[in-house]
Amino acid sequence: MKPDAWQAALRRQFGREQKFVLENIGNEPVFSEYRVTNPASGGRYRVAVRGTAPGENYCSCPDFTTNDLGTCKHVEFALARLARRRGGRAALVRGFEPPYSEIYLRYGAQRSVHFRAGKDCPARLRSAAGRLFDQNAGWSLPAGRFSQLDSFLAQARNDHELRIYDDALDFIAQARDAERRVTLIEKAFPDGARSAALRRLLKEPLHAYQAEGALFAARAGRCLLGDDMGLGKTVQAIAAAEILAGHLGAERVLVVCPTSLKHQWEIELARFSRHRAVVIAGGQPARRQQYAAPGAWKIAAYDTIARDLEFIRQWSPDIVIADEAQRIKNWNTIAARALKRIESSYAFVLTGTPLENRLEELVSIVQFVDRHRLGPTWRLLHEHQVRDDAGRVTGYRNLDAIARTLAPVMIRRRKAEVLPQLPKRIDKNVFVPMTPQQMELHEENREIVVRIVARWRRYRFLSDADQLRLTCALQNMRMSCNSTWLLDRETDHGVKADELITLLEDLFEEAEAKAVVFSQWVGTHELIARRLSKRPWKHVLFYGGVPSEKRGALVRRFREDPDCRVFLSTDAGGVGLNLQHA
Repeated sequence: MKPDAWQAALRRQFGREQKFVLENIGNEPVFSEYRVTNPASGGRYRVAVRGTAPGENYCSCPDFTTNDLGTCKHVEFALARLARRRGGRAALVRGFEPPYSEIYLRYGAQRSVHFRAGKDCPARLRSAAGRLFDQNAGWSLPAGRFSQLDSFLAQARNDHELRIYDDALDFIAQARDAERRVTLIEKAFPDGARSAALRRLLKEPLHAYQAEGALFAARAGRCLLGDDMGLGKTVQAIAAAEILAGHLGAERVLVVCPTSLKHQWEIELARFSRHRAVVIAGGQPARRQQYAAPGAWKIAAYDTIARDLEFIRQWSPDIVIADEAQRIKNWNTIAARALKRIESSYAFVLTGTPLENRLEELVSIVQFVDRHRLGPTWRLLHEHQVRDDAGRVTGYRNLDAIARTLAPVMIRRRKAEVLPQLPKRIDKNVFVPMTPQQMELHEENREIVVRIVARWRRYRFLSDADQLRLTCALQNMRMSCNSTWLLDRETDHGVKADELITLLEDLFEEAEAKAVVFSQWVGTHELIARRLSKRPWKHVLFYGGVPSEKRGALVRRFREDPDCRVFLSTDAGGVGLNLQHA
């Protein structure tokens, strides 16, 4: 049995075994609209019965809209229950012949809008439908004719009952919005990435590939920006949001990112645009006020959105930007489920690692952009997973087909592709929060600095002891920003080393990438080395205390050993080194 037939059979069997409640909420005895209720969960779904063939019926449950089978357990339950009623089976065999006509959405591998003529459909309307819909494709509405539907509906409204269902209306509206969006953007930027209006869009000019990425995102409306780390996905998302705001009125933007990147987003937004963001932080009462406060841009962390869904719904963002989207690669996490419940017309997903280990991770990320794009997970895994005799996944096949499927909603450039457009060096500051324990040590030493500086301002003189205390206190303040371990050698409160590991995980998705990490203190490198030891990346530690006769071997190992990915060096130890291969 083929996988799709097997999946449909499972739903058919499961549906017939359920003790759901079926309620006819329409006007017909068989081909009608029903409410199917699950007493165990309280779930209630609308089921429209139009026939027995896959795709003819409809259910409002999530499984029906995404499984590409054209059926679900609720539909199968309704069909089984109706078949047991007197005259029900015969009616289902005869087929659906209502007096009214209808326009409905057929679900399957590709969703499509269809016309069904009723028994009382006037010849004039049938003729008009024949010109608009493709009779050779089951009376489906071709993609290029959505804009012609209004005149057809107006004609039907005068002399015949024509029903059009909500899911079909939503699908048509999305298609027409997409056509309109592309038309407006192409008119505003006739020369594409070279358009003068695009160069003036932000405070700083975009690189050519960034302009292309921003236009791609704006045209797509919902997309995945998957460029390599360091290529400026943040500025591309900001530019795309500005395009949508200026030409389609999409003004309210919600950025969802890791806590450590919230202030980085705030800084980048102020650098490139005229906007000032509201950073969502604090307790729930404070967050409620922040969502209600004026401001087009709000920046929230993944770990708070689940508790703030009602505040977000009331604010109603037009655009959602999900940064570091690998945080939602597990579909069953609280953050992933919460993000996918946020409704918005537009969405940009930013990740340099769309596929890390398992194909299911890509599915979870893409579902936020377009839950229909990759089709049902069961089919995707069947077509692309390679399993051994024991059923274990050993690899993947036909990934090019996935790339083609994602092409309309995903753009990904490697550094090597855009290298000629890049400056010799890109500086990027990443701000991370300090823990309360770090702040306590920082404040203790700051108070020492304040007292000594006040004394100097008053007397214009500092003793040697005060100068030494001032130097030590300033250094302690700097060290506390890394971790409390640098000061007490017992505790390790601080997120900087962990955030570095996260950045390295993104970087090392590129098979041959290597990184050089500088720090003034060997203690910082010791903290990093602990974390590196738990990962498959080898490293070398280079500092002033390394004997001169051993230094060359460390550099050669970093250069020649493909498994040695990280070069840890103090500022002093790294003077004069040539590490261009990193």
